[in-house]
Amino acid sequence: MGKFNFDQSPLSQSPLKTAVIIPALNEGSNIAALVRQTLAQPVAWVIVVDNGSTDDTAVLAEAAGAQLVTEARRGYGYACAAGTAVALQLNADILVYMDGDFSSLPQEMPRLLAPIQASEADLVLGSRALGEIAAGAMLPHQKFGNWLSSRLMSWLYHIRVTDLGPYRAIRAATMRQLDMQEMTFGWPTEMMVKVAKGNACPEQGRSNRIREVPVSWHVRRSGQSKVSGTLRGSILAGYYILGVTLRYAFQKEN
Repeated sequence: MGKFNFDQSPLSQSPLKTAVIIPALNEGSNIAALVRQTLAQPVAWVIVVDNGSTDDTAVLAEAAGAQLVTEARRGYGYACAAGTAVALQLNADILVYMDGDFSSLPQEMPRLLAPIQASEADLVLGSRALGEIAAGAMLPHQKFGNWLSSRLMSWLYHIRVTDLGPYRAIRAATMRQLDMQEMTFGWPTEMMVKVAKGNACPEQGRSNRIREVPVSWHVRRSGQSKVSGTLRGSILAGYYILGVTLRYAFQKEN
């Protein structure tokens, strides 16, 4: 992990301080505007995790006001874990995750935060299926894979989810208990299944720990997607997502 500043003052006076974690790999054409728009939301910190970019992603993110973290080990999970560690050291109360390609809109973030701020959920998922998907933002095989994974997760874990999208918010106290292990595209799925299985805050006994809210999904503003942009990326993402969903469903508790 790279540099960050623990002395930065929160930008929001809300009693629950929010840190936004943005994994980024070669997002130099998107990251500055994304950081600025995210900082305009009711958040305390924006943490950009540079996952080995060969362009000016890191410089532009920091110049736009982000806390910069570097994670040389390639992998979506490694980047998320690095940003999470910093957010927890900053004593954030809520962690928000979003991609660095501007496919999600920062101005929709209050929808994700509201159920946690109201103590109605511990994990809030931005559902593109409940919201709006712009033309060309998801290819047919992505839509099918997402539908299949969502149905499978709903059946195996006795929850109702319509999307396994990357735009999400989680209570920091919940995140601290998850013991995340997946350092691939399966990292967000692991978060969902562990909360669904009650591995986080089991003493609370709440059945509504997971909530979905509608969000929109847009064509990336610039550059090529690391997942849908290549056949290999799409196949690997599907493999990891389905693998994690199935493995944890039949894994015996310690």
